[in-house]
Amino acid sequence: MKFLLKLSIGARLLITVLILLAAGAGIYWYVATDTFADTSNRRSAFTVSAQDFIAEFNTNDTAANKKYTDKIVTVSGRVSAVEPADTTVNIKFIDSTSGSYAIFAFQEQHLGEAKAVKPGDSISIKGSCSGGIYSMILGYHSISFKRCALTK
Repeated sequence: MKFLLKLSIGARLLITVLILLAAGAGIYWYVATDTFADTSNRRSAFTVSAQDFIAEFNTNDTAANKKYTDKIVTVSGRVSAVEPADTTVNIKFIDSTSGSYAIFAFQEQHLGEAKAVKPGDSISIKGSCSGGIYSMILGYHSISFKRCALTK
């Protein structure tokens, strides 16, 4: 400790900056390399129909976000759209009356199954709910999911 006290202010500042940089690099590495367990092996906190799920967000998005965000949810319904996107595929359940929709992005190991899905198919998808947002301009809710897998 006496060694640090004898250093000039500039040297102490340099040591502090180096320690903070090392800590920041460690945190960045941890977050960047973090992997998630396969969603298909996780237990769902909720199991809902797509129409009821979307209606819940249309009724009170604040309460629905509090209830579902960062939870594993299984949603069942008839596929409205399948959209290829770069290295993944997105599947949508759309409420035809409000235009609101739930969109699901799949984990890499489940892409093959997801790419085989066609609009009109009745399926169940398990994923981590990222929450919903309401667009004042477009007038509908968009509810997104990540790390999804089809359930059997």
